[in-house]
Amino acid sequence: MNHFEPPMHWADHEDIAMALYEKFGDDFTEAKIYRIRFTDLIDWVLSLDNFEGTREQANEGHLEQIQAKWVYEWRDNQ
Repeated sequence: MNHFEPPMHWADHEDIAMALYEKFGDDFTEAKIYRIRFTDLIDWVLSLDNFEGTREQANEGHLEQIQAKWVYEWRDNQ
């Protein structure tokens, strides 16, 4: 399937969360997702194929939203 995916930025919380779930699957449970250090989370988001934000653009609000959406994504797949 060769369709164009627009790049993700820090405000694309749900898209990032879905990409993280696809990458890590069930390696992270709800409790583990909420214990991820923000420094690690930033690195993982920056490593996503389609991500175009910078480390400097990350903030606590974005990271908290990404964690919350990741938990919803994990729950939906259980």
